[in-house]
Amino acid sequence: MANSLDGPRLKPLSGTARQLVVILHGFGADGNDLIEIGRQWQKVLPDAAFASPHAHEPCAMAPSGRQWFRLTDRNPDERWSGVCSAQPVIDAFIDSELQTLGVTPNRLAVVGFSQGAMMALHVGLRRKVAPAGVIGLSGTLVGPEHIGEATARSATGAPPPVLLMHGHMDEVIPVDSMFMTADQLAGANIPCQWHLAIGLGHNIDGEEIRHGAMFLARCFGLPTPALRSK
Repeated sequence: MANSLDGPRLKPLSGTARQLVVILHGFGADGNDLIEIGRQWQKVLPDAAFASPHAHEPCAMAPSGRQWFRLTDRNPDERWSGVCSAQPVIDAFIDSELQTLGVTPNRLAVVGFSQGAMMALHVGLRRKVAPAGVIGLSGTLVGPEHIGEATARSATGAPPPVLLMHGHMDEVIPVDSMFMTADQLAGANIPCQWHLAIGLGHNIDGEEIRHGAMFLARCFGLPTPALRSK
């Protein structure tokens, strides 16, 4: 699996990339689906480059979309083999982007929605150098029994901080998945925050966008914007 991914990118507003945020889309979508999140985060992260790659597999259930791995019967074994198969493809893309931009691996953040959140957690927690942060939106931790393999650590020996966000009316991945994931990460001494979006289904809302911006600013050691609802 060579680095075969491509997708929409945003250059940093400042003109010089000092961070990279990779955003992984959900099942049946593509990179265009989530790049707008990066556009909304640019003012808070002016030195960040954003990339939202299209997954490497066509989606049989959505011919115009892509998938990180197939979902036929949604059993845990299928998900585990899927995240393991897609991991080297995403890692290769991230490594290539970091090298092209001249950004160090510790100035990376990995963000994902739904199936992309499963990949963000799997990949982000297993990088050779811990990313600055990982955000999982409406997803879950695949293979919690393998959490001991999540050995990504910073230069100080710390695992990457994680933010989980989920709609409490999610009809695709039940909100209980967020709480189970938070418990599983806590059990592995991986710092985890979570945000429950009241009234939200399997989607992303403005509050989650704002919480994500605050989290990433803290992860990158930047001034934290005030959190205000519209």
